[in-house]
Amino acid sequence: MPKFRNMKNSEKKYLHFRKQVDQLTETLATMHQKHLACKKGCDLCCMDYQVFPIEFHAIKQALNDQPVERQESVDGSCIFLKDHACQIYEHRPIICRTHGLPLLFMNDDQWELSACELNFTEFDDEDFTPENTFPQDKFNSKLFLLNQEFLKEHKLPHSDFDLIPIHKLKD
Repeated sequence: MPKFRNMKNSEKKYLHFRKQVDQLTETLATMHQKHLACKKGCDLCCMDYQVFPIEFHAIKQALNDQPVERQESVDGSCIFLKDHACQIYEHRPIICRTHGLPLLFMNDDQWELSACELNFTEFDDEDFTPENTFPQDKFNSKLFLLNQEFLKEHKLPHSDFDLIPIHKLKD
């Protein structure tokens, strides 16, 4: 776990939250292990995502403590993808931690399921329930609230809805 200098309450909560996400994703990965094909070399989902300032700053702090080589983004790929492997795996944002798993979310007033087509090649939507999917909206809401707290604690000039592209960590 990274050591933040002068760690504030929101950063401690974020690291705890990240741990909770990892525990759930590990449980879901075990449940769905016969479908999961995720491994080193499978990097189609490794993109230049935009993240909340709390995640951006957590990654930035980790990189200050453990610098890694950054790549040029090719066709929107992540700058931390090198030889088909994530250079910041331990510190990657929440969106990267949940890829590959079946995600349940609300869209246009109805629940929708998203699952990686490389992993779940033979599945029926009815095979998925709230108990064996990742509740994306619940965790996104928690991340949003942690980000709000982070912005207030640090008096940063971002709005609650600002996102920062990961490639900005190249600077």
